[in-house]
Amino acid sequence: MEIVSVSVEKRPTVGKGPARRVRAAGKVLGVFYGPNQRDAITLQLDEKEFSKKISVLEGSALIQFDSVAPELKSRMVLLREVQSHPVSGAVLHADFYEVDITKKLEVTVALHFTGKAVGVEAGGILQPIVREITVMCLPTEIPAFIDVDVGALRIHDSIHVEELRLPQGVEPVFDTNFTVVTVSPPTVEEVKVEAPVEGVPVEGAPGPVAEGEAPAEGGAEGGKKGE
Repeated sequence: MEIVSVSVEKRPTVGKGPARRVRAAGKVLGVFYGPNQRDAITLQLDEKEFSKKISVLEGSALIQFDSVAPELKSRMVLLREVQSHPVSGAVLHADFYEVDITKKLEVTVALHFTGKAVGVEAGGILQPIVREITVMCLPTEIPAFIDVDVGALRIHDSIHVEELRLPQGVEPVFDTNFTVVTVSPPTVEEVKVEAPVEGVPVEGAPGPVAEGEAPAEGGAEGGKKGE
């Protein structure tokens, strides 16, 4: 897998005031922590570099720090969480978790559904149930995504997690063999026909007949002929 390199700096001061000034200078605030890290380290990185290299990443990806600070230099991390502004969408804060590249870990990986299902060509609807799964592997073997070929699926067919073809060294993590994707039958909209309301005349039907009066034969014209 490709390892993304990003430049980071230690953030000298903390607090709301310094944080606003750092963001105004075009920086993203961050924190670096991990099982072997006694204390979390606050850091900052260029907002443009973050958008170009990290924001475009799909799923879990291995990131290597490029820094002059010895406690940050060449550290291998995963992006754990990103906080964005609710209105502008600008990145406000990022959490980086240090990993040991010699030990397996659990990560989430995106699924890419490829091909056109036979059932879809027959009028069915492709319904992905999940769009990512949890796998266990070494940090250096984390796949960018997992392809799921749906071409052979007919209506009512499904693919379960045990049937996925994963790269060597990558194992799915699950308790039950859940459905990943299925093809549902086409939806038919039911047309409701309203029953006539009692007492409301139906168009073309003869009107009510008064008591003691014989119904006219042949409608209005038949009545004139009998006079």
